[in-house]
Amino acid sequence: QVELVESGGGLAQAGGSLRLSCVASGSIKSIGAVAWHRQAPGAQRELVASILSSGHIDYAESVKGRFTISRDDSKNAVYLQMNSLKPEDTGIYYCKQRARTGPAWGQWDDYWGQGTQVTVSS
Repeated sequence: QVELVESGGGLAQAGGSLRLSCVASGSIKSIGAVAWHRQAPGAQRELVASILSSGHIDYAESVKGRFTISRDDSKNAVYLQMNSLKPEDTGIYYCKQRARTGPAWGQWDDYWGQGTQVTVSS
């Protein structure tokens, strides 16, 4: 079993910054793609940023130039540095990590964190 624990959410003013962290624990053999998603009130969950195992990084257009995703595989951790925050960044932020818990030929599964609330005031 794999557990993801997120931290770093909270309240920020517009123009401010927050840093989210997500650490995975459990019987992890390897981690592949990692990502941050968010869900605003009344909206569907959307992809914010992702890093593939190759290192390729993608961002949603709405956060490009303001958010930076990074990972530390030695800690099974993924981070999201959020700068120049806007009220529309408000929502619950979820971490997702794709992990393998079995042998090298085994399957990969996606694991989600419980979510951390980010609120940006104008």
